[in-house]
Amino acid sequence: MTDEVVSARRGTPADDIARWLAEFDISGLPVVDAEDRVIGVVSATDLRRHRSATATDGTFTADAVMSAPARTVRADDSVVRAARLMSTSGIERLPVVDEEARLVGMVTRRDVLQIFGRPDADIREEIVDEVVVRALWLSPQSVDVVVRDGMVTLSGHLETSGAVAIAVRMTRQVDGVTAVVSRLTHRHEAPYQRV
Repeated sequence: MTDEVVSARRGTPADDIARWLAEFDISGLPVVDAEDRVIGVVSATDLRRHRSATATDGTFTADAVMSAPARTVRADDSVVRAARLMSTSGIERLPVVDEEARLVGMVTRRDVLQIFGRPDADIREEIVDEVVVRALWLSPQSVDVVVRDGMVTLSGHLETSGAVAIAVRMTRQVDGVTAVVSRLTHRHEAPYQRV
């Protein structure tokens, strides 16, 4: 995610938007209100379509051409969710928002591809270190972690169902993970768990 984002307001002139797209070499930008809440997105394609459809001289503003409501992802959403939304929507960039829909960054198709291009060995190392050792406080050999093309298989025996749920949930959040297969077993049920 990029946290330095060029954005427009409803009244931003189309000529300014076109200049920013070229200057920053981006394909689109979010439109925000006075509280930085994302209300729409303007792409280079939107600008071209509007100009050709209306034969205007470029004096229109962002609110005349923006796609609204904007498709966004939350800062705590997974990269997989962002990738799926980009793929199903046919878009190159997604505004990233906080819990109050305020703009905090942008994620691009290039960002997503870099994460999915992460080597399996790096993904495995992070899962063993961050999930198995640091979060679950287990020895690195306690859980067998196999990664192939971003798909993670976890095998082994843990003490509680809650530990299994934590292992699966945290593994899903590791950059580059495309899917998690749990073959983990447990000795005791936790009173409450959420996967």
